[in-house]
Amino acid sequence: MGMDKKTITILLILCLVIAFMDITGLPCVLLRIRIADVDPVIIPLMINFCLIGIIAFLVLRFFKITYPFGFTTDGLAEGLKKYGLPGIAAGILSFIAFFIGLYPFDYSPSVYKILIEGILYYVGVAIVEEFYVRGLFLNIVESLAYCKDNKTVIAILVSSLVFGLGHIPGMIGMGIAVIAFKVISTIGMGIYFGTIYKKTNNIWVPIIMHALIDVFALPYCFTLNIRYEPVSLVILIITYTALALYCGLLLRKNQDTDKEKL
Repeated sequence: MGMDKKTITILLILCLVIAFMDITGLPCVLLRIRIADVDPVIIPLMINFCLIGIIAFLVLRFFKITYPFGFTTDGLAEGLKKYGLPGIAAGILSFIAFFIGLYPFDYSPSVYKILIEGILYYVGVAIVEEFYVRGLFLNIVESLAYCKDNKTVIAILVSSLVFGLGHIPGMIGMGIAVIAFKVISTIGMGIYFGTIYKKTNNIWVPIIMHALIDVFALPYCFTLNIRYEPVSLVILIITYTALALYCGLLLRKNQDTDKEKL
């Protein structure tokens, strides 16, 4: 289902507003809320996620936009069963990479830090990022490329590139090599999320896999020295490049099937 020009314009503006709020953390990041040893900006960022949700809901209702973003239970269980295992494997490898790079650990976090900063925060990240990167931006690009036979592949690749580059602000201060490796890994991750979204037409599938993969970064709750060792970066880039290649095979198979139907 494509979009008309009015819908594309409204959703593109909404996408840009959400992206700005997500990347900058504004306006709530200006607050500081302390709970035990949880980073004082985490709760404000989670409040920002709620504000983003309210803005998105109001915009969609006000302009009566009924585009099927995929917030449904249809195909959810089947999609997770069919495409979830590679994501789980990538998440486990990420955990191993982080564990190796950070060991020995130098901090004992509270339960609050683990639950809020290590789990709940990443659930919010997954919902917000999948909505505006895949639900909005990917579908906008696909609609703009409607005359192309490979419009879905184009949309997945473009949205994944933007997804990877969008993480650069959060890595300011790290070395160029670290940023490059992380961006490439994140692009591979984005290709996976975009592929399973379009294969299932259910946005909860990438949301759940995104949250799961992010939670595998839990080892960072057990250190005060945030760093990325070379061995960790190598494992990550190999893992998510392999995941992207797997998605390429899925998309190629889908294109071959469509040609056979013709």
